[in-house]
Amino acid sequence: MASVTTRVPATTSNLGPGYDCLGIALGLSNRVTITQGAAGELPPIVADAGRAFFAGAKVDPFAFSWAIGGEVPQARGLGSSVTVRLGVMHGLNELAGSPLTSTHLFELCAQLEGHPDNAAPAAFGGFTAARPGAETLRCEVAPELQFVLLIPGFEVSTPEARRILPDVLPRRDVVMSTANACRITAAFMLKRYDLLRGCFADGLHQPYREPLVPFLSAAIAAGEKAGAIGGFLSGSGSTICCLTLERPEDVAAAMLDTAPPGAHAVVTQADNQGATILAE
Repeated sequence: MASVTTRVPATTSNLGPGYDCLGIALGLSNRVTITQGAAGELPPIVADAGRAFFAGAKVDPFAFSWAIGGEVPQARGLGSSVTVRLGVMHGLNELAGSPLTSTHLFELCAQLEGHPDNAAPAAFGGFTAARPGAETLRCEVAPELQFVLLIPGFEVSTPEARRILPDVLPRRDVVMSTANACRITAAFMLKRYDLLRGCFADGLHQPYREPLVPFLSAAIAAGEKAGAIGGFLSGSGSTICCLTLERPEDVAAAMLDTAPPGAHAVVTQADNQGATILAE
């Protein structure tokens, strides 16, 4: 039976004020293996990805099974659902003779996700600014920029994290967030990471989600005191991400000191490749 394995990187999204549009691919990854002809009961997320692929590619559906392994934890704000959806669709696409481009596969994944902020960096790698119906803006991220991930021992449900957001926001918070998101994008495109300092403040979602991760502000402040440029809630949480150009282990230790038992820290770099078919 034919099998294909796809490596899909973890992602950190929003970057504070870039809600639902900014994201970065990370060095952690999952590997999704699709095997043709070995039918089995599929979880809903996998079955939905399969249906979306077959409909989008306009090819006859075929039976398949799947397996996943890797380092991306579930429900921690690191794009685990995208690794599944994109991994399934890339594998099916390869087995079907590659009828769809990587851009088409990204668009299908973003539709299933409901927003492109994780799907874009997972698909293309690097830093991305994405919105539905438009070409994704992308640039590579230099290896000297380190990402310190404080990963708590508890999950945060993305639907729950969206339900608690208000329908109306103060104008001052929106203006501040817009200005910071623009500056973040410019800093990454210019590779001027020093310009990121002070840019992750956000009034769109983090203040309302902090009750779900009560040590968010303390962890970011501790990371900055230890040398980080700044930090933010990764996606809807529970992971907290700090960026640094120096002393990443010190930043990790400082962040860990603020977290409850069960948390751990990971230091990684950006992934500039995105989803990749692995050679057999």
